[in-house]
Amino acid sequence: MRRILLTVAYDGTDYHGWQVQDNGPTIEGELNKAIERLTGTVTEVAGASRTDSGVHGRGNRAVFDTDSTIPAEKFTAAINTFLPSDIRVISSLEVAPDWHPRKVRTIKTYEYRIDRGRVADPLRARYSWNVWGELDVDAMRRAAGYLIGEHDFTSFCAAASQVEDKTRNIVSIDIEDNSDDEMVIRVRGYGFLYNMVRIIVGTLIQVGFKKITPEELDGILKACDRTKAAETAPPQGLTLMSIEDVDPDYFTE
Repeated sequence: MRRILLTVAYDGTDYHGWQVQDNGPTIEGELNKAIERLTGTVTEVAGASRTDSGVHGRGNRAVFDTDSTIPAEKFTAAINTFLPSDIRVISSLEVAPDWHPRKVRTIKTYEYRIDRGRVADPLRARYSWNVWGELDVDAMRRAAGYLIGEHDFTSFCAAASQVEDKTRNIVSIDIEDNSDDEMVIRVRGYGFLYNMVRIIVGTLIQVGFKKITPEELDGILKACDRTKAAETAPPQGLTLMSIEDVDPDYFTE
């Protein structure tokens, strides 16, 4: 058996997240069906990041095992033939048979887009959160600084999460602001908890509106209490942009 690594982009609007569920279509489910149609074998892909319902991906990754003789790089076009137009395989290559996307050290980059117009732009509605009003961007950047590094992010994790160890390491948080046009909050880290980026964004917006001071972020973080942070930002503004390997030495010859 061979193991093939796919890089996948998708518009998550019409899907119930990445992971297969009984209550509606998912990215993982569509990939499984497409690969089965191509190879004639029932397949279950394993993804690197299980994005939530409505969240998008530009650089998510998944592997599947196959005894097909199709050259690894040819899977890209072949699988896309059987996928809906809002999901696309961007690249495909062969990796070691025991390589797994959730068992290697990587840095993930998420971007959250905010439409700052007085009226929500209908052409951005699927990919941004409309937030109208004056935001103190400098205060938001100062607040974000408290979240950099390794911390217990319980305050920024959905209360329903069953993960016991909520320690994560954020590499950087950058806020790009185009005045009343668009804001992009870019978060890079070694791993994330359920709803973590969206809760960070929701909290930073409240800092921007001066409902929370930058200095309060330190206390919110140390409280390890979800009720101390702000509401979770809606899913449509969030995109998993890329997954970078810390140790990329896994490719086959």
